[in-house]
Amino acid sequence: MDHHASPPPGLIQRPKGYTVDQDKIITPAETVARAKDAFARLGSGVLAETRRIDTGRLGIPVFLSICGEAARAVMPTRKQMGKGASPEQAEASALMELAERYSFFSFWRDEDRFFPATWSEAEAHFGDALVPLSVIRASVGETMSDADARRILDLLPWRFVLVRDVAQGKEVAVPLDWFKILNEFNGSSAGNCFEESVLQGACELIERHVCAVIDRTRPTLPTIDPASLDDPVLSGLLDAFTSQGITVWLKDFTLDQPVPTVAALAYDPNTFPQTSEIVFTAGTATSPAKAAIRALTEVAQLAGDFESRSNYEASGLPKFTTLADAAWVAEGPLVPLAGLPDLARDDIAEELAILAAALAERGFPLYTVDTTHPALGLSANYNVVPGFAFRERTPAASLGLFTGRLLAEEADPATADAGLAALAEIYPSAPFVAFFEGVLSLRLGDAEAGAAQFACAEALQTSGEDKALAAFYQAHALSQLGRFEDIVPILDRAVALCPEVKEYFNLRGVAHFKAERYAAAAADFTAALALDAGSAMDLANLGLCQARLGQDLLAVQNLKAALALDPSITFATDQLTALGC
Repeated sequence: MDHHASPPPGLIQRPKGYTVDQDKIITPAETVARAKDAFARLGSGVLAETRRIDTGRLGIPVFLSICGEAARAVMPTRKQMGKGASPEQAEASALMELAERYSFFSFWRDEDRFFPATWSEAEAHFGDALVPLSVIRASVGETMSDADARRILDLLPWRFVLVRDVAQGKEVAVPLDWFKILNEFNGSSAGNCFEESVLQGACELIERHVCAVIDRTRPTLPTIDPASLDDPVLSGLLDAFTSQGITVWLKDFTLDQPVPTVAALAYDPNTFPQTSEIVFTAGTATSPAKAAIRALTEVAQLAGDFESRSNYEASGLPKFTTLADAAWVAEGPLVPLAGLPDLARDDIAEELAILAAALAERGFPLYTVDTTHPALGLSANYNVVPGFAFRERTPAASLGLFTGRLLAEEADPATADAGLAALAEIYPSAPFVAFFEGVLSLRLGDAEAGAAQFACAEALQTSGEDKALAAFYQAHALSQLGRFEDIVPILDRAVALCPEVKEYFNLRGVAHFKAERYAAAAADFTAALALDAGSAMDLANLGLCQARLGQDLLAVQNLKAALALDPSITFATDQLTALGC
């Protein structure tokens, strides 16, 4: 393959106009101005404001973009974070994150974009333009026959849309909601132009893929020698950490991908664990230096300057609570940064063409669909690489599992019943069939049947995480029947198997509260808050427990904190009134 070939059809030459800490076609200041003008055209309902939030200790800026009411009605997130080596880049990043997500969720609300059809109907409609069944099977590692795959994909209609195969420069019809259920909004992107957006999205998909593989396999990987860093921006970023006594490891997480991924593990021995956390994240770009810069600015984004008691939510990589848990990351031989692959060119479209071709050679086609919001006009895309891993997706993924989920959650009862019965034939004794039968029973208001089905699913599961989830759903069903005493031992199992899920602690806390075991309930709500410090409901529940325990000052503090996050929690308001506040 000629790695210097012209961009495939549909790509336009996009020479870089800015290359300091990220590669863009225009400067960050120009991006900020363009984005703010675009949001202003929509009024204040989408972008309320941008705000710098870092404490200044590291000197690495972190920005938020705050959603207005119109954006909150469309998307689940309320704020987006932005990172960069300069204030302009960090603000540009926060603004483009909002553009990306607002465009993505708006795209899915427009049903006119899609052609609803079962797989067989799509074969008849699209003909040779339909993505091969082998690609859909590969997206979850299925080895079944085309006949069984078609039977599963004919159980309900999918939302087909034409996407671009970037390497081949042609349109392909895919069931886009299949990939959305696999990846959620992982793969959404925005940029100053189409090519910049798609390249950004492709790099993030690669980053999530290699991180998922590494998290599951825990291999010993090379450590990057800090003495080998010759990029001045990168060296300055690393110095911002080390000059404050923060320990940083940079790791080569590239695996066999055509572009480099650099992971960063960082902690402050002077503030951990009292006011800081161990931060573990990664960055992917077309050059090693830009990948490392992305990783370090992401650390700054998540760390709260290692002094502000921030509590970041793990995504692509696990969150470590002890150095012993992270020890495997620090192992490995020392290598120079320059030894990582480098696809950097002067033109972003050329980089995208090379990357897409290299992914296709490895059996990973890059698909993209334009999600640009017509009124906003900032380039946005949803990008998919079938076969790539995603840490938030279960390793037990299958065609049947995700089709079963849609049947149980969305299909009419008759279609759902028939579909789950068909899946039971194709996947005998599969635990997900019993689980989704339970989901359907709950949806139809039969909590008693649901509890029994979830108990069956728990017994069939093989992984601890899946056993814990089935146990939690069993407890949830029993709680709907008011059987709170029965759910405590069930939730004990869930917590023991998977202590990183706040909902397990929350429901067990409710059960203890119902039994007037207020100290035990408070301990569970505290554990939930350790996993998500911004959970308004857990703060309110904790305040309620503290009021019952006579800890009025603490109760008032937590109840007020809960209402500051969510003023609609009426029981918190009532309890404050009862406490004379």
